[in-house]
Amino acid sequence: MQIDIGNLLAANALDRADLDDLDGAVESAHQRIDDGRADDEFGYASLNLPATTDPAAIESAVEPVADSDAVLTVGIGGSALGAATISQALGPSETDHYVLDNVDPKSVQTTLSKLDFSTTAVNVVSRSGTTAETLANFLVVREAMDDAGVDWTERTVVTTGDEGPLRDLAHGHGLPSLTVPNGVPGRFSALSAVGLVPAAIQGHDIEGLVAGGQAGADSLAPSLFECPAYAYGATAYALDQREYSTNVMMPYAEGLEAFSEWFAQLWAESLGKDGGGQTPVRALGATDQHSQLQLYRAGPKDKLVSLVRVTDGPEQPIPETGIPDLAYLGGKGLGELLDAEFEATEASLAAAACPNVRVEIDRLDAESVGQLLYEMEAACILAGELYDVETFTQPAVEWGKKAARGLLGAGDFEEAEAVASKEQLRIE
Repeated sequence: MQIDIGNLLAANALDRADLDDLDGAVESAHQRIDDGRADDEFGYASLNLPATTDPAAIESAVEPVADSDAVLTVGIGGSALGAATISQALGPSETDHYVLDNVDPKSVQTTLSKLDFSTTAVNVVSRSGTTAETLANFLVVREAMDDAGVDWTERTVVTTGDEGPLRDLAHGHGLPSLTVPNGVPGRFSALSAVGLVPAAIQGHDIEGLVAGGQAGADSLAPSLFECPAYAYGATAYALDQREYSTNVMMPYAEGLEAFSEWFAQLWAESLGKDGGGQTPVRALGATDQHSQLQLYRAGPKDKLVSLVRVTDGPEQPIPETGIPDLAYLGGKGLGELLDAEFEATEASLAAAACPNVRVEIDRLDAESVGQLLYEMEAACILAGELYDVETFTQPAVEWGKKAARGLLGAGDFEEAEAVASKEQLRIE
């Protein structure tokens, strides 16, 4: 991953003296991160995954379903977004990837209707083995497989914690199973079995993904001027302190659209603490130049725009045409047009004093994708150190989970009482 922060200076959002001051804080934060990694502390252990993940063990576990025409991931949040990001970024294979990460009945029914269960691998993921949405969807999938006359125990792979209902289920039925790594929150687990199982079933290069993560680990250095990950995390933090409280993640590659969703969870759940944290917004270039750019240029000056592009991709020539107004397109390529759109957006934002950063990866292959995911995780952890928050917890999310469980009769939770006492002002 390479990063260009020059347009933060061009937009007068930061100056070089600011960067020099920030660099001292980065050095201290890097030492804390290094210490956490050395001790394999909760959360910091995430940055050790390239060294601790065993691709061979993952490939061995999925061998019974390696002939599948489709893989269905049943999970939510960090148990699904990393897998979806990797599969989409690495492109189509002979095995399609579907995801059930919500409990919208119509969406679930539509997804299941597309599948031939006799050739579908079911990848169910939950650290606790008690996640309500995941377990509910899995029960629906199991029943659909039974109704189709398919033995679900022959088509299911489980990734879960050392204990819990899913672990018991895996043991009881002899299911292929993998373990969610200890000390790694779900949103930081893409480069473990949590994110790599579908890619392994699809035949993607999971060793390359882990190697890319290791390249990211090797690039960490105690200065934002030497480390792209820290440059991104530190400057995003510094801009938030200057009231640029929105971070727009805008990749210029459709293969990275799911990446922007993964980033949104990573950034929001990790840094949204103690009344602070940037709000991540998902966008897609060049599409959202025609829908959101007007706001970014002419609206409130409260946004950092993170523009991501792939520097080495395929080309699709644009045919020549006899229409004079379109002659400038003939002989060019779609990739060339996309690059022009990228650079025009970047310049237009800077001209409107809207700070933006350029993030580049070489290509959409396993190594580059693995490195991008790793370095964005490192950027987030670095930012968490600068914010001085508990980066690896999510108490606000847990509140909602307890409320939902209480409403469904899973126990007495005081959080559920807040739902019952909701004030109403209905307009009909």
